[in-house]
Amino acid sequence: MELKEIASDLKFPEGPLAMENGDFLICEVAGGTIRRVGRDGKVSLLAEPGGAPSGLAFGPDGYCYVCNGGIGDFQQQNGRLLPHFAPAVPPRGSIQRLDVETGKIEPLYTECDGRPLIAPNDLVIDAHGGIWFTDHGKVRRDDRDHGALYYAKTDGSLIRRMIAPLLGPNGVALSPDGARVYVAETPTARVWRFDLAGPGEIARSPEAVLGSRGHLLAGLGGWQWLDSMKVDAEGWVCVATLFNGGITAISPDGRQIEHHAMPDRFTTNLAFGGADLRTAFIVLSSLGKIVAARWPRPGLRLNHAR
Repeated sequence: MELKEIASDLKFPEGPLAMENGDFLICEVAGGTIRRVGRDGKVSLLAEPGGAPSGLAFGPDGYCYVCNGGIGDFQQQNGRLLPHFAPAVPPRGSIQRLDVETGKIEPLYTECDGRPLIAPNDLVIDAHGGIWFTDHGKVRRDDRDHGALYYAKTDGSLIRRMIAPLLGPNGVALSPDGARVYVAETPTARVWRFDLAGPGEIARSPEAVLGSRGHLLAGLGGWQWLDSMKVDAEGWVCVATLFNGGITAISPDGRQIEHHAMPDRFTTNLAFGGADLRTAFIVLSSLGKIVAARWPRPGLRLNHAR
């Protein structure tokens, strides 16, 4: 793919969110900030939520919702900024609500049924205004806190733990018809499919695993991990791939797999934009860059895009 550099000198960028006016928003996980990248490439500060913001999505009320992992731990290595094992600290993750006009940000959810959120990572908002989000959990030297898939409402009235435990759940996305939710597990390099029976309701199936609700869409072999994802208009699941740096695109039936290589082992996310949604804004996190490329298929317009 021919790549065009859009922005650079970012502190481990993640969570790109393309806007219809040609701007896009980006999190700096290692900087605790959210920035706006203009159509002219100018980068400006939008908000300083602190912690480790990593996922963004607009809701039906016009606010932007933020996954904040609470704390990140990074180190410089050969001119690149890389994550490593997190220190043993109490969970401090949250879902936050951001006013993109003023930069005001406030917590929406910090716990579920009395259990603190650990490290919310990625989110997608359905047509009904419900937030599907992953909590990645935490890895330490000798043990880990497992993660989970959650469903919550943007008005703050409901949060439910839907699937647990999951091993490092990261990317989450919806199919074009909104009838399936996909989740990528980072260290297993697996993408799971969950069929929906209604808003915030996962259907049960005798063929499913993970509590009779999960179907394996694809499992990638070799030394590669999975990060965040988007779905294109034809239903291909496009998941950022670590170590085997790039974007892996998986057909809706899981039978075809494409790998689009990128010049960073820590390619962590992408967003679709442009007038025809054929521009993929791809995040090269350890290089601190965002690049644009022409995608083979149109991207899927997100619910509540603005």
